[in-house]
Amino acid sequence: MDRFSWSNGLLEINETLVIQQRGVRLYDGDDKAKMDLGVALLSTHRLIWRDIKNHECCIAMPLSQIIYFEEQAAGIGKSAKIVIHLHQVPANKEPGPYQYSKYSYIKLSFKEHGQIEFYRRLTEEMTKKRWKNTPVSQPIPTGTGSQAGKTRAVGIVGIERKIEEKRKETDKNISEAFEDLSKLMVKAKEMVELSRSIANKIKDKQGDITEDETIRFKAYLLSMGIANPVTRETHGSGTHYHMQLAKQLGDMLQAPLEERGGMMALTEVYCLVNRARGMELLSPEDLVNACKMFESLKLPLSFRKKKNWLVLLFAYKVDPSTTS
Repeated sequence: MDRFSWSNGLLEINETLVIQQRGVRLYDGDDKAKMDLGVALLSTHRLIWRDIKNHECCIAMPLSQIIYFEEQAAGIGKSAKIVIHLHQVPANKEPGPYQYSKYSYIKLSFKEHGQIEFYRRLTEEMTKKRWKNTPVSQPIPTGTGSQAGKTRAVGIVGIERKIEEKRKETDKNISEAFEDLSKLMVKAKEMVELSRSIANKIKDKQGDITEDETIRFKAYLLSMGIANPVTRETHGSGTHYHMQLAKQLGDMLQAPLEERGGMMALTEVYCLVNRARGMELLSPEDLVNACKMFESLKLPLSFRKKKNWLVLLFAYKVDPSTTS
């Protein structure tokens, strides 16, 4: 703790705030420091600690004092800590809360968590050593008067500039995220068009398509799900849409029904159909309305409600008497 000096807590010129964490207690070696909980601030040049209740109680230590640091896991009734090993006290050190310490290390105890991110950012700063590339242009003021007021203004401007830079970076990240999403949607539309094209070629046998190519095309379609799903865009809305959807469901569900003994729950069918449709998801209401048309379209499927389970079931080539 004797490596810390009193500070006003303001950022110096060329110094940038990296991260801050509330609920941090200081340890002088293995002993609790004579201070309460505070806020730990990591900048490009210093490690700063400020008392939560008394903001005038603020101390700082240059990052150049750190030799190495390590994590100390939390235990029963104990918070996670970062143990920081330090160089000898420099001869020109400013006064601080401790004039002498028998320990060559300090501990940061994180009562409100956050130690993982703080440790990561500290690792980055100790690797980059930005305090060497951008040395501060003036010392930390300890007095009062016009000079202290001038430094306070510089500190506030620096903080505001950092906040503005962070906001711009956030806006940029959001814009890039939406741009990637738009590209994904374009690619999805291309895949749908490709699927439809392959389906039409198989259906119409246009061009010189061999049997081997037909088999390969069908394998591609199977991997992509339903090749040409019925949608409101392609078949309008209302009764006509539900009729076409029912026909497609009739073709799609026969094989799964046979594998399951001729009966499937409506919830299972809903998941199976939407997984095969890919981007063209089907609503529960449209699924039920389409299923109700099986009988009128004379499809080899029937739509029943099994009384014992009180759930909607599909039955394929099943004796109606077994579903009562």
